[in-house]
Amino acid sequence: MSETVITPHVSFHRGELWSAITRDRAAFAGGILVILLVFVALFAPWLAPHDPVRQDLARALLPPGGEYPLGTDEMGRCLLSRVLFGARISLAVGFFVGGLAAILGMFIGLVAGYYGGLLDEVLMRLTDIFMGLPNIVFVLAVVGVLGPGLKHTVLALVVMGWVPFARLVRGSVLSLKEREFVQAARALGFSHWRIMVRHILPHALGPVVVLATLHIPHAILAVAGLSFLGLGVQPPTPEWGAMLNAARSSMRTYPLQMVAPGLMVFLTVLAFNLVGNGLRDALDPRRRSRFTF
Repeated sequence: MSETVITPHVSFHRGELWSAITRDRAAFAGGILVILLVFVALFAPWLAPHDPVRQDLARALLPPGGEYPLGTDEMGRCLLSRVLFGARISLAVGFFVGGLAAILGMFIGLVAGYYGGLLDEVLMRLTDIFMGLPNIVFVLAVVGVLGPGLKHTVLALVVMGWVPFARLVRGSVLSLKEREFVQAARALGFSHWRIMVRHILPHALGPVVVLATLHIPHAILAVAGLSFLGLGVQPPTPEWGAMLNAARSSMRTYPLQMVAPGLMVFLTVLAFNLVGNGLRDALDPRRRSRFTF
């Protein structure tokens, strides 16, 4: 018997989803901005007019104009080049942390919800423990023990980031595993792993995608904040939070050095939040088409 006979599918039509997003002007604007940011990050080596880490103290704190459209920082480095290259680190960290936390959380939530019993109890109590930990305190503790650096920051964010995904997926699995198509798959002798991955997980992906989209700006803000404190990305690597930290000494005499990276952080977080809110509305269960067999 073919699987398609017993497995319902939610009629997610790409055209309908695209139409719902384009009708939401805020989400559409956020999506355009995200695309532009990704473009800047991918093509930063060709867009940047100078090497972002090359120092020239004779040209320190030059005003905007000519060879340096945004001027230079206290080390004579091109501010525009550093802002453009900073997009690569921020977006890479955001996507990596959001994706890895989503995968880890989905696995834990899927296993806990499907098997239930003692395993579910243990995993959910572990989840409760992590939920009780203040995020920033835990991240600071991990970075303080392992030492400052991007790898340790990403590790701490992933360790704390999987919790909401696990709880979200577990809740969906608890309602889905008793559905008729799952019972039919069990009766046909399909393995537990196949049932979880092929029959249950696809129906829980919508909310996970929304949560992952909203988790990306959280990771970007966290890395920028830790870098601002000197615990994240280390100099001379161009990163927006580290650039804000370096600009404190010249904030009054040369405010653009702080405004440029700060504005990039603001626009990036705003863009992903707008897209996440738009996806949430577009994938709202009340707007979905009914199951078809």
